[in-house]
Amino acid sequence: MSLLRLSLVVAALAVSVALALTNPTTEQYLVFVQAKLAKAIDRMDQSTPEREGTVIRDIFRRHSKELLDSVVRPHTLRENWGVLSRFETTVLGTRVVVIGIGNQFFPVEGVDEAILVLGRRVF
Repeated sequence: MSLLRLSLVVAALAVSVALALTNPTTEQYLVFVQAKLAKAIDRMDQSTPEREGTVIRDIFRRHSKELLDSVVRPHTLRENWGVLSRFETTVLGTRVVVIGIGNQFFPVEGVDEAILVLGRRVF
């Protein structure tokens, strides 16, 4: 085996180990969902009166953990593929698929739709 091939094998193993060590957990996924929902609430329709918008944001900040634990967590399936994870959540009839790799999340399907449905339902 040449030095170049050996170096490539070692590099591939190192990358695989690094990705396996940084494979996101369900808790990290829930933090991602919470951040996405908070951004959506902050971008709330500007026609909403300021006072109502502030009340809604305060309610969300106080109860977001309960919301995630009761609505998102029970309906989330995590497929752990070693170096990455696939998260599938069904929220109020909307299917959400997110890939987590290297402590980063990449929405594949349905994230924006689910946030809108969930936001309308809660508020």
